[in-house]
Amino acid sequence: MDHNANRNTYWAHMLVDELWRAGLRAVVIAPGSRSTPLALAFASQPGLSVFVHPDERGAAFYALGLGVESGQPAAVLCTSGTAAANFYPAVVEAHQSQIPLLVLTADRPPELRDSGSNQTIDQVKLFGSYVRWAVEAPLPEAAPKANTLQALRSLASRALAATQAPQPGPVHINLPFRKPLEPTPVPADIPEPGIPARARHDDRPFVTISHGQLMPTAAQLEQLSQAIHSAQRGLIYCGPRCPAGDFPGLIYQLSQATGFPILADALSGVRFHPDLPVDQGLVLGGYETFLKSPALRRLVQPDLLLQFGAVPTSGILNEYFAALENTIRIQVQANGAWSDDTFNTSAFLWADPVHTIRALLPQIHADHPQIDLSWQAAWQRAERLSWQAITDVRQAGFFEGALLADILAALRPGDSLFSASSLPVRHLDQFCQPSSKPVRLFANRGASGIDGTIACAAGVASRLGPNERLVLVIGDLAFYHDLNSLLLLKKLTHKLTVVLINNDGGGIFHRLPIAGFEPYFSQLFLTSHGLQFEHAAHLFGLSYQSLSDLSLSDQSLNFQAIVRQALDDGHPQIIEITTDSAAHEAARRQISNHFEQLFNTPDPEI
Repeated sequence: MDHNANRNTYWAHMLVDELWRAGLRAVVIAPGSRSTPLALAFASQPGLSVFVHPDERGAAFYALGLGVESGQPAAVLCTSGTAAANFYPAVVEAHQSQIPLLVLTADRPPELRDSGSNQTIDQVKLFGSYVRWAVEAPLPEAAPKANTLQALRSLASRALAATQAPQPGPVHINLPFRKPLEPTPVPADIPEPGIPARARHDDRPFVTISHGQLMPTAAQLEQLSQAIHSAQRGLIYCGPRCPAGDFPGLIYQLSQATGFPILADALSGVRFHPDLPVDQGLVLGGYETFLKSPALRRLVQPDLLLQFGAVPTSGILNEYFAALENTIRIQVQANGAWSDDTFNTSAFLWADPVHTIRALLPQIHADHPQIDLSWQAAWQRAERLSWQAITDVRQAGFFEGALLADILAALRPGDSLFSASSLPVRHLDQFCQPSSKPVRLFANRGASGIDGTIACAAGVASRLGPNERLVLVIGDLAFYHDLNSLLLLKKLTHKLTVVLINNDGGGIFHRLPIAGFEPYFSQLFLTSHGLQFEHAAHLFGLSYQSLSDLSLSDQSLNFQAIVRQALDDGHPQIIEITTDSAAHEAARRQISNHFEQLFNTPDPEI
């Protein structure tokens, strides 16, 4: 393609070339007319992965998935008008989850706005406060000056850097174009040869932007050290989006040095890790079960709570935190994101958790006051009895929450699981025991919406290695919301298996008090749809099999083997499981009651 055909092709090529030099390696394009110059520039850029999806909402979530897996921003591009508005849910999720995402919207030129021109809306700052930075690129002009070209190249690097620091998230560039949008030659549109700011040598970006890490100050370390040395009943909470890398190993060391139990959210990266010290029993995941117990609520409150990561997936755990009136609660966050909707945090340390813990460990002296061992033992016993209660109820028959535990058991080390919001992620958090099997967990828990789940999981899967597999666990309403994204699965060559839990509507609402108010509950909240999704799978050429909760109650049917076989087949497929949400909720309550009986029964060895 002739990048020098006219001002639009020249402009678009310069921007895309600079984005690539700054580190962009993937773009998802939702086709349209006004974005033609950029689409052609992306398609002709060497070294760039280009994905095309005709649904803007799915395209944006697919780009989000690319960023979720890699931690690096992908770009998503669309034409003008409501196409850009369809990016909104993914932009909100990227903002809330702190996922880097570069949003590029093509636009009509300024003179056509507020004119009644077709497919023209106000796209300037369209996403409001949900982006880290919103900017409108200069309109392409004939024979631009050197300073204008320098501004455009600098804009590319600045925008990409802003998706990653100081707090990762989405950045929006609105790009207006006048016709011609195609590479039609226009004389005198291109600057004279030799004008500066075309590009740096050796593929270097025009401007290099980097950021450092926030090291803890001496005062912050002293504050933490004093709080730990004064605590006899301390807890460590690790929520979603904790750091990766060295963080899990360091948090285990901190727990061992202090004796503080770790409440590990399933999405923290701490509950499932090869270095997890299983034998010490200090990493707890059964809190959604045991914190409902009045006996546990009567325990003396912790005098210190150290928090890393976002607010809990578990509503029960968050309620417990809200009731901690006299507990010193300290958040440690690298990006400064506040994560306490109960508002009882005592101190917020804006510092890198990895460097903070590494510097803190030598300051924890052997002679500091020992943890209250009987208090610690009560937490460990509650953890152990929670999993016993779940195991006992599972043996009595199938219930929906057990599916997540079976899927995790079926995965091999290094595999990944993407859990949809609503019930699946809550099943994951309540029914999956801490383990040293290294499994990567993904979920859209920033805004906790159910839209775009299939597309986001497909984006994650497309970035996995050749021997890595992914299971997406999704409810029927989330599946229904994103049917268009099954087209992405059809194109996917990676090993992705969809486990579709179909409980015929909003099963999660059984947990709310409104469930006791009929007929309004069934009419307005349960929203039974009566759909089975076999035909949707066949429409997109995907393999499909159907199971029911009745068949899963038969112990001769090995669900784990079914999942393993699906993953080993090496192509995307859907396993639909019909369940009864009311029966599942009854089983969940049975678990709580059984735990209470176990906890109130003295241990024989005591």
